[in-house]
Order: sequence, then C-alpha cells, then structure tokens
Amino acid sequence: MVEFLTNHIWIILIVLNYVIAISAVITVVLKNINPTKTLSYIVVLVFFPFLGLLIYYLFGQEYRKNKIFSRKHVLNQSVIKSINDELELDKREVKKVDNFLDGKSKLVKLLYSDKTSPLTLRNKIEVLKNGDTKFEYLLEDLKEAKHHIHLEYYVVMDGKIWTEILEILCAKAREGVIVRLTYDDVGSKLSSKTKQTLNDFGIEHYPFMPVIFSRFTGKMNYRNHRKIAVIDGKVAYVGGINIADEYVNEYNESFWRDTHLRIVGEAVKSLQINFLTTWHFVSGQKLKIDKSYFPKVECNDKVAVQIAASGPDTDWAYIMEAIFTAITTAEDYVYITTPYFVPNDQMIMALQVASKSGVEVKVIIPKESDSWMVKHATNSYLEHLLEANIEVYRYTKGFVHAKTMVVDDIFSTVGTSNMDYRSFNINFEVNAFIYNIEQSKIVKQQFLEDLKDCEKIELVKWVDRPNLEKLKESYCRLWSPLI
Repeated sequence: MVEFLTNHIWIILIVLNYVIAISAVITVVLKNINPTKTLSYIVVLVFFPFLGLLIYYLFGQEYRKNKIFSRKHVLNQSVIKSINDELELDKREVKKVDNFLDGKSKLVKLLYSDKTSPLTLRNKIEVLKNGDTKFEYLLEDLKEAKHHIHLEYYVVMDGKIWTEILEILCAKAREGVIVRLTYDDVGSKLSSKTKQTLNDFGIEHYPFMPVIFSRFTGKMNYRNHRKIAVIDGKVAYVGGINIADEYVNEYNESFWRDTHLRIVGEAVKSLQINFLTTWHFVSGQKLKIDKSYFPKVECNDKVAVQIAASGPDTDWAYIMEAIFTAITTAEDYVYITTPYFVPNDQMIMALQVASKSGVEVKVIIPKESDSWMVKHATNSYLEHLLEANIEVYRYTKGFVHAKTMVVDDIFSTVGTSNMDYRSFNINFEVNAFIYNIEQSKIVKQQFLEDLKDCEKIELVKWVDRPNLEKLKESYCRLWSPLI
C-alpha cells in the first residue's frame, strides 16, 4: 500500500486537487456572483492545479456572507441598543437635514440602513492636517484621560512617536485608567520589549487576526485598516494617520501629507461602538458594556456626522456605496484625494458619468507610490479618466496618504478607506461622513492648496508614454483585486 502511494503520489494529488476544485467550482457558480469573476475563478481552478486552490482559498471566500466576524454580542447588549435609540433623530430633525442637504439626503438614508451609522447632529470637529498636528492634539487628550483609552490602529510601530504615546499610556494605566490597544498583526511591528512593557503596566493588547509569517503574507489577508482612538467616550479620532514615525514630518526627511479628524460630540459614540465590536472579536472577551463608556457630552456645535464602518463584519459595502452615491448625486464638483487609486468598475463609471454630465471632477494621487505594483495598476486607469475630462493630478511634494472627498461644498468624508478594491471589499475600514458647509469648505481648501504641489496629467502626453510602461500597467492591473 505504501509502495503504491509512493509510486502514484502525483496522480493521487492531482485527482485530489480536482475533486476539491470541482467542489469549489460548484460553490462559486451557486453564489451567483459577477459572471466575469466566476469565470476567472473557474479558469484558475481548472487550469492551475494547486495554485488555483491556493488563490481561491486566499481570495475567493466571501467573509461578509460567511459571518465569521460576529458583531452580535456587542450590538445586542442593552446599553448599545439604548445608545442607538438615543441617537435616533425625530422626524422634525430629519426634515431639517433633508432640506439642508437637498439631493445629498440619499446618503443619510443609505447609511441609516446600518444601525451602527446613525446621523448625529451635535458635534464639533477639527480637520487636522498632517501627523504633526494630529499627534499634538492626541497626546494632550491622552494626558487628560480619566476613565479609559481605546486605540485601534492598522500600523503601530516602535519609534519616537510610539515611545511618547507609550509613556503616557503607562502613566495613565498606573493611575487606574483602563487602556486597551488592538493593532493589525500584518501592518504593525511591536518588539517583544514593548509588549512586555504593556503587560507590566496592565495594558490589554491584542493583534488583529495574527499570522505566523507576517513578512510573507503581505496584503493577502483580510486586514483591519481602521485608525480609531477614543478617550473617555468624549473625544475621538479617525482618519488616515497611523502610529509610526513616517507619519510625523518632524521625524522624517521626506514629506508625508495626511488628514485626520478630531471629534467631540455624539459621533464619538458610533466610533466607540465600532471599537468595542473589534475588541470583542480580537480578545474573545464578552465585555459587559455600561454607560461609563458613553457619557453625556455637552456640545454646542451643530455639525452633522455619520460614522460608516465597512468590512467583512458588515452586511453591505457601506463606504463604497456612500461614496458612489455622493459622486452620482454631485451637481457642481467632486474632489478626491487618495494614495491608492485602483477602483472597481462601478466607481470608474460613476466618475466618468459625473464628469460627462458637467460635474467638475478632480483627483489627486501620489506621483511616487510606496508600491511598484499599485503605481502601475493606478496608471492603467488614468487614460479612461482623462478621456472623460476628469482632471488627474500627481502630488510631487512627497507622499500623499490623505483619504478625503468633498462634494458641492455640502458633503465631505475623511477616513481610512482608499479608492481601491481592497478598501471597498476586503479590509476593515471606517469613515466619517460630514454634512456641513463650513467643514466641507475646509476640506476643499486643503485640496486646492495641495493642487499647488501637484503636476497635472495631460491626455495628449499620457497616451504617448512608452509601450513598456503600458505593458507594466496591464500586468499590474490583472492583480488589482489582490494588491
């Protein structure tokens, strides 16, 4: 028997491969997903033994439907339900918002289908430009913490800024403040010394979906790309800036352009709920949530904000749907800044139709990306945008990492989501959607200032780029859903 298996090992493995592959093909067909995507998986599974199964295992699973990322324990708790009930607007308030937003009220209704995205009216927000400003505010808020500090970040790296934050966290933990930290296991890199320090001071910390060989997994995983900080349930931060020295221009030779939000008010509660759902997943703790995590916050400012989370733990791709709706309902302009522009077909068509309908569409992307493959994949989409009279600008001052969009001086968004397939469909993301003229004009003004540090791409010159470049672009575009 052993001799037979040894002599026929490859035949046995091939047969086993195709038994599993046929099962996978049947599963894909029964899902009734996009026909092109279905055929792609069938071709890979049939014509690429073993490799096809690996690709399907890594990228063919629909985690949003499989529900392995459960939020039910947290969302079913009475305190969370009461908080959402408190944030629910009455009919008179909803009507006021509808009148102010005009056509943008569709966005509010779209996100309202997600019970964790209520529209909040009483908020004070500050648009923070670059990491130096963000950390100046964050460090002061951390020092003032009295009850708890909740941090959820894609990247936490040992370095100067993390050392400053860690010293404050340890001091606060010594005072009795509850400190919780969750970080993505692929995006972050914390030394064993740092982890021991956290343990010594009683700071709870958990990696998100830990992997054994993080250096080799790259982005071939569902990662937590969110950046959330909540202090005492009173002030919160969300945006594009992680905890690492590269985000602080004071510590770098190269310039890093980014945007973050500081929020005081009702929207903090939504970010708190999102943190607690993640904490339940990473820690496995059935944390009993009480009102101390949701204190009453006095806020006289009236800025309408919705917090939208998206990922394998949500029923729908809320952030992508909201951005799509904002673009398709635009009347005057759409200004987008994104470091990674690898859009799906729906987003390309939305931008093209908006531009051809007379809406001014401008997009800022980096001239030099931190990924060779992303850079060329992005370039493969630009010609079709330029042909639709969409203006594309490449940021030349340094690396632009801001993830913002502003529409018609009424609506703007700042968050963690890039304009790419991974952010829309795979990663865990969170964005703040702002319905306010004053704040949207601030985001708009920052966009216009950034244009001064950009070069505009002209269609005539772009189409004449070398064929070798076009070949690289076409190759990288094939892998766009995976990068």
